[in-house]
Amino acid sequence: MEELNITPRTLMGPGPSDVSFRVLKALSTPLIGHLDPQFLKIMDHTQKMLRALFQTENKMTLAISGTGTSGMEACFVNLLEKGDKILIGVNGVFGSRMVEISERCEAEIYTVTSDWGKIIPVDEFINKIRELKPKVAALVHAETSTGVLQPLEEIGKVCQEMGTLLLIDCVTSLGGCPVKIDEWGVDAAYSGTQKCLSCPPGLSPVTFSDRAMEVIRNRTTKVQSWYLDLTMLDKYWGSERVYHHTAPISMNYALYEALRIIFEEGLEKRFARHKRNHELLVKGLQELGFRLSSQEGHRLPMLNAVIVPDGIDEAHLRKSLLTEYNLEIGAGLGPLKGKILRIGLMGESCTPNHVELILAALRNLI
Repeated sequence: MEELNITPRTLMGPGPSDVSFRVLKALSTPLIGHLDPQFLKIMDHTQKMLRALFQTENKMTLAISGTGTSGMEACFVNLLEKGDKILIGVNGVFGSRMVEISERCEAEIYTVTSDWGKIIPVDEFINKIRELKPKVAALVHAETSTGVLQPLEEIGKVCQEMGTLLLIDCVTSLGGCPVKIDEWGVDAAYSGTQKCLSCPPGLSPVTFSDRAMEVIRNRTTKVQSWYLDLTMLDKYWGSERVYHHTAPISMNYALYEALRIIFEEGLEKRFARHKRNHELLVKGLQELGFRLSSQEGHRLPMLNAVIVPDGIDEAHLRKSLLTEYNLEIGAGLGPLKGKILRIGLMGESCTPNHVELILAALRNLI
């Protein structure tokens, strides 16, 4: 077999993003045991930083061992039992995935849908919550497939009023724009490490309110997934330190260092950087004849969904960017396949140099 020899790429797709040399260095740190006092200290510090990043006081905040989808599944299988009502906003791939996982939980599913590229109408969603009184209401905060940023604050207020748990997907938004769990009244949220946290994929930060944890502890049936059962994970991440599984030591090192980098920069500065480079990219794209497909006023700064102009073969364009510039961007999914490009500006991949590189490459290729 040949020696592993990967051509480096500049990652500007929907994830993963570029990773700091400091995070790569952390990955090479010698292994210790997952119950070693040194590792338990890293877990404690990681929890503290994740709470600050989620802007929450939730005790149950941790990094699930697995990619972002493991955090997604953990939220649904812990909160839902057979026959529970759930209301889901569907306006892209990841809202649709929420429906599929809820089906596997045998929940009673209701949806509010919107065109891909548009937000879920807030008033319509709130009216459905008042009408149905669901156990859970679920929304994608940052829809990676469309580049849409969903408003949540008013929905959270109504969920609190109605006794409904608000569950959100913030896989793409966490670390790139504000995610205010406590202020918005969010009860459960999941994310991933490979986007705006600029860490390799492999862990899923999650957080649960006391209200959500009370629901989980009072279930009438066992959580269908032993591995993702939060009542057991709580005993590992909490003060008891009861063995549950062998945590991915190196990935936890990497997340720890990635979070340190985030707080060295500062959240407000980081959010402003993502917004500033997004605006720089949009201006340059418009000058080249491109325009964004996502709803104006609700666009993600870290994931730009760009309409492919007539006469341009988007698959050929992406291939040329990869082969000629070692530059990766993403294709459209579902009904947007072949119609849009997805250009990421996430964490380490969100710099003026990245913006200038993609614009120069596009200028030479179109």
